[in-house]
Amino acid sequence: MDAKEVKSDLVLILDYGSQYTHLITRRIRSLSVFSLCISGTSPLKAITDHNPRVVILSGGPHSVHSVDSPSFPEGFAEWAESNGVHVLGICYGLQLIVQRLGGEVRVGEKQEYGRMEIEVEKNSGLFGSKRVGDRQAVWMSHGDEVVRLPEGFEAVARSQQGAVAAIESRGRRFYGLQYHPEVTHSPEGMETLRYFLFDICGVSAGWKIENILDEEIKVIKSTVGPEDHVICALSGGVDSTVAATLVHKAIGERLHCVFVDNGLLRYKEQERVMETFERDLHLPVTCVDATEQFLSKLKGVEDPEVKRKIIGKEFICIFDAFAHDMEKKLGKRPAYLVQGTLYPDVIESCPPPGTGRSHSHTIKSHHNVGGLPKDMKLKLIEPLKLLFKDEVRQLGKILDVPEGFLKRHPFPGPGLAVRVLGDVTKDNALDVLRQVDEIFIQSIKDAGLYDTIWQAFAVFLPVRSVGVQGDQRTHSHVVALRAVTSQDGMTADWYQFDHKFLDHVSRKICNSVRGVNRVVLDITSKPPSTIEWE
Repeated sequence: MDAKEVKSDLVLILDYGSQYTHLITRRIRSLSVFSLCISGTSPLKAITDHNPRVVILSGGPHSVHSVDSPSFPEGFAEWAESNGVHVLGICYGLQLIVQRLGGEVRVGEKQEYGRMEIEVEKNSGLFGSKRVGDRQAVWMSHGDEVVRLPEGFEAVARSQQGAVAAIESRGRRFYGLQYHPEVTHSPEGMETLRYFLFDICGVSAGWKIENILDEEIKVIKSTVGPEDHVICALSGGVDSTVAATLVHKAIGERLHCVFVDNGLLRYKEQERVMETFERDLHLPVTCVDATEQFLSKLKGVEDPEVKRKIIGKEFICIFDAFAHDMEKKLGKRPAYLVQGTLYPDVIESCPPPGTGRSHSHTIKSHHNVGGLPKDMKLKLIEPLKLLFKDEVRQLGKILDVPEGFLKRHPFPGPGLAVRVLGDVTKDNALDVLRQVDEIFIQSIKDAGLYDTIWQAFAVFLPVRSVGVQGDQRTHSHVVALRAVTSQDGMTADWYQFDHKFLDHVSRKICNSVRGVNRVVLDITSKPPSTIEWE
């Protein structure tokens, strides 16, 4: 899927490294407007090629005074003005507009962080029907402040401390908010975004998930030749399954799915997944048992990034071998590989402007994004790479993927390799973890909590603790339990279980799984942590 294929008005977000940038994307899509995020330091052609109706400059941790502070490219402001494109700067984005268009930004005498009140100073399109003097609570996060506006701009709201909180130049179609309207801590922020997009910019709320289905089928058919065959890497998760179902709808029996048991799967995962593929989805799937191949390469490896690279490379080796076998049967080598890469995978695998790399820090090398060898012989098809997880589930529902399958919790591509902290081949770690994880997940299902929780799993820790079991001293393994709630996986809160439930699960694990004498609970949100431990 390409943004240019989406017929709705596009809102393009230039990312300057704010932890909230992805929320802007999500909030705008929730208004039935398609939005896309690219690096804030992208060249002008990369911006103009998207032909956006609106451009939003995100916040970021930088100061416009820094020599290496990221900025939009030369000619951007002139292009936006001459093409009728509306521009909205948020936090750092506002300061960037001011500084680049001839105003002045200084280090603030009083920095503003957290919840604050702002007051409307002039009748403004940004605040819709708000009157002068009206106040609202917003979420601030800035140390610099605007002291002089560019020509043609006016301040339309100020903070309690008198700092400029909102600016606009209606004639030039440039607007700015010093606070973050996209976060829930700005209760009226969505109303502001809605008014800006629909009433000021004239954007139409015409985007819906069905657009993705129709456009993606067209793209796949135009990409894959009428005689070409395609391999799909099925993991047993929602993403790859929806991707496979979508491609199968586009090219039919020329899709050949392969499910690889890499020895890093959950308890009885191979049997359960293969049964679902054959009974419910009717997808043509070949199962390859490559346990020994993966585990032999992972022996002695502890660094999670190295694990991801090794696993990505081995997957591609298997897919290449599978393609070779298919060539013998078909008389023609498959040319493409389908993967269920999602938008968060792409975002988290990209390094943000001003870091000396190219875009938010690289949080992890995704097995679909950063773990692929450069000499891979198969060309990639990634039909879901601009979608968030909840949007993939909506798409799967349209494609008649069984609801029970769509509700499965996310499972990382590298599997249990990133849930065993350390060497996966030591201390019977994988078998211990499978048993613990099965008890935890089944207990969640029995309690009727599975659909309430975004993701839950167990982690094998590389430590032992002293315990007492059967009146004897033990020196056994420690496991951690993790459960979070989220909408799209980009941010998450830990799920607060009832203490009786935790007591039940802990007792069952210690009494049922040999070699475990201590269970701990992860109560960290994302950020500051990631959902997976690694």
